[in-house]
This record gives sequence, structure tokens and C-alpha cells, in this order.
Amino acid sequence: MEEVTAIRRRGLPFNSPLETGIRSVGVLAALFPKAFDLQRMVAFDYLVVHTADVGGPASLHPELPLRSAELLVRRELVERGLHLMMSRELVERVVDSSGIVYRAGEMAEVFLSTLTSEYMNLLQLRAQWVAEVFGDMGDDDFRTLMRENFDKWVEQFHVVEKSSAGGAS
Repeated sequence: MEEVTAIRRRGLPFNSPLETGIRSVGVLAALFPKAFDLQRMVAFDYLVVHTADVGGPASLHPELPLRSAELLVRRELVERGLHLMMSRELVERVVDSSGIVYRAGEMAEVFLSTLTSEYMNLLQLRAQWVAEVFGDMGDDDFRTLMRENFDKWVEQFHVVEKSSAGGAS
């Protein structure tokens, strides 16, 4: 976790369309040739950043108490990131029987192999973990997992909120 904190201090563009797009490329490359809809990509983005929340390796970003709200605002960022990566042929948008889905583009692996920073190494390890743990999970099971964890994250938010209110008296 110390290496992630050190990387964050360097002022990298966290939670921008560029970063969410790169995370999406990492996850989709790990899942190739599978394709996923936007909702699943939003969840994967959250999970790759907060792996420790679901029993994985240390989270890529700090574990802030109000992070549950991230799921509510992440959709637009992930969508913009996917569009940015599509413009560089790193992500493909496909229409199939389930609707619009995304998968890694032809150049995704080549692109990722050129990024050799410590942060990218950590990101790729977590993307691979997310792919292995959640990539084959069916939609119903995945929604149940996210709903259960979201409820837990919201509950943690309420505990923090009560602690803050209690300390202000």
C-alpha cells in the first residue's frame, strides 16, 4: 500500500477519463475475448481500484470512508474513458444479443506492455485478479454480490457519519 500512496503523491491523473479508460483496457485485456456491458465495466472499475473491499489484494487507491458513493458517480467517467480508448482502438464496442458491450481491442495488449510504471504493474495485477474472480460470474450472481457489498459499504458510511456527528457535539 505504501507504493500506491507514493505514486498518488506524484500527482497522477486519478479518476479522469484517461485513468478510467486505462483501467478498463487493463480489465478487458485480462478478460479477452469476453465482452461486458457498461454497468459491469463500472463495477469492474470500482473493484479493480478497491480490491481489498472484496477480499482481494491491497486496494490500488486509499480506502476512504466515503468511497461507496464512487459507484454512483463512476458511470459517466467509465463511459468517457471507454470512448477515449475506443478512439485509440484499444477498446471495441460491439452490439450483441444482450445490447452494447465492450471488449479489448487489437492493440490493448501492445499498449499495456508499453506502460511499465509501478502503478501500471499494480493495476495489471489487480485487473488480472478481478478477471479471475469475477470474469466468469453470471449476471445474477454478480448483481447479488455487488448489491450485498454496496449495502455493506453504505452501512460503513453511516458508521463514519455517526462518528463524525458524535465528535462534533
